[in-house]
Amino acid sequence: MQTPEPLGGTRPTSRDVARTAGVSQATVSLVLGDKWRGRVSERTAGSVREAARSLGYRPNLAARNLRLGRTRTALLVVPALTNEFFAHVYTGAAAAAAAHGFGVVLYPSPEGLGPARDPFASAQAALDGVLASSMATDALEAFRGTDLPLVMLDSDPAAPGAAAHVNLDVAEGMRRVTGHLLGLGHRRFLHLASAAPSWTFDVRAATLAHALSSAEVRTVRSPLNIADAWEAAGRALAAPGPRPTAVICDDDILAVGVCKAARRLGLRVPEDLSVTGFDDMALATAVEPELTTVRLPAEEFGRRGMEALLAVLAGEPPRPVSLPVELVPRGSSGPAPAS
Repeated sequence: MQTPEPLGGTRPTSRDVARTAGVSQATVSLVLGDKWRGRVSERTAGSVREAARSLGYRPNLAARNLRLGRTRTALLVVPALTNEFFAHVYTGAAAAAAAHGFGVVLYPSPEGLGPARDPFASAQAALDGVLASSMATDALEAFRGTDLPLVMLDSDPAAPGAAAHVNLDVAEGMRRVTGHLLGLGHRRFLHLASAAPSWTFDVRAATLAHALSSAEVRTVRSPLNIADAWEAAGRALAAPGPRPTAVICDDDILAVGVCKAARRLGLRVPEDLSVTGFDDMALATAVEPELTTVRLPAEEFGRRGMEALLAVLAGEPPRPVSLPVELVPRGSSGPAPAS
């Protein structure tokens, strides 16, 4: 058996053992936790033990204690505590955890760009596993080198390093938005895209580009806050040339910034300019007119993520999950104005 270089730094992890033995991390946990009989063959168990010996693998004692039911705590990493969406994700995750005697600790990584600091260095936390929601691709390096299972929410299902993935069908959400606006006669669009480099926004952009391939589309990026969106939208809407008749936003926060910019320019929503958002949080109905947007089931998202983590901890094979979303038409979208 050829011994590879450890994936997580100088100390080998169960992920390294799994790769060397050609099995899943769940199988490694079963064998090294002596719970494999009747579930894993003798030959596979022997391969796992040999891989662990050859790598010099030592189990993470804090994680093992937790798997034995002593601490029963999961970490939820989110980009920001000020975004309502992540509050709902936490609510769903915490409810699912509580039903199984677990607790959830929130850990913010500013903007989701990271890298998130290693919680073991700062808090010496004893954890069972990690949930990470809507994070940038390279934001979780501090967690990938640990011996804890990582469940990714709203992330690339093809990306390595996660024990399970739970996603929202954001592509379908964007297809519904574009179909709604095309059906209203719009052909000139502005896409106010999030400046955060994450999979979920990449998917939205790619889907929009495909759906509007025969239309006129300009893309402008903005940080996820109202002030920056207001400024970016104001510049784009005041630019020379034909003005877009609809603005498609990656988030309700960006859409509110667009509505403010339109008002400053003397444009009526939706008579002169249709505006759509994404998320359907409280902000969507706090503005006038209320936002046409895509409703994301945030609490269920958190709940399903925690259930996936609990399944991984129980040694069950992970199943990819993609939750449906819903278009909610409201007053901010209407027929395209006559040219």
